[in-house]
Amino acid sequence: MRPHGTASVRVFSRLHGGRSGGLLRFPRLVMVTKLLHTRYRVEDLEKTIAFYKEVLGLEEVRRHKSPRGSELVFLKAPQSEELIEICCYPSSGPVQVGPDLTHLAFEVEDLAAFAEQAAAKGYPLSDGPTESSSGTFAFIDAPEGYEIELIQYRA
Repeated sequence: MRPHGTASVRVFSRLHGGRSGGLLRFPRLVMVTKLLHTRYRVEDLEKTIAFYKEVLGLEEVRRHKSPRGSELVFLKAPQSEELIEICCYPSSGPVQVGPDLTHLAFEVEDLAAFAEQAAAKGYPLSDGPTESSSGTFAFIDAPEGYEIELIQYRA
């Protein structure tokens, strides 16, 4: 009987004069099945959540405290399954977001209208809009300095 998670393979070895070698065991390759969420740690939880909800239009799915004391808020875009986890855990020290380190990308129906609404709420575009072969994209900065990419695909 094979141990769970392994595959047995008979190996033909020239080292044994062409005779069949013994059984070798290789671990079964187990792959991830889907992306569940992405986590960003922030210092000002409520300001950040307000940005994601009021500027980007994300929905708050759940909120709780982790066993170690992190305040966690999970958000999602209307047409996505994947969640964004916003974490506030002051014991980890200050949040330092380096330039061009990471970003979230969201599709928008009308980039110009979105940019106008975001600017009216205090979040102007930080880069763009820029035309590409597939559409137009731009960036805004979330309260903690994380970049948000906005993409309007061509019809």
